[in-house]
Amino acid sequence: MKRVIEVKDLCCKKCAERAEKKLLLMDGVTGAKAHLGKNLIFVETELGDEALKSCLEDAGFEVVLIRERRGLFG
Repeated sequence: MKRVIEVKDLCCKKCAERAEKKLLLMDGVTGAKAHLGKNLIFVETELGDEALKSCLEDAGFEVVLIRERRGLFG
């Protein structure tokens, strides 16, 4: 299942990399790519929204919204 996570304050490349790495360390996440300009993280996972939210909040990010990814660009 492909998900889009909107977060606050994805301000620099280091933050984006930290979010990606944190998600990729979870069992059940097969892909994660952050988009700095839009404060979005695209995730391919079998995990539920709460697990993703908890992971990112533990890493210091504020999750605004998690939704299903539709189409090629979001």
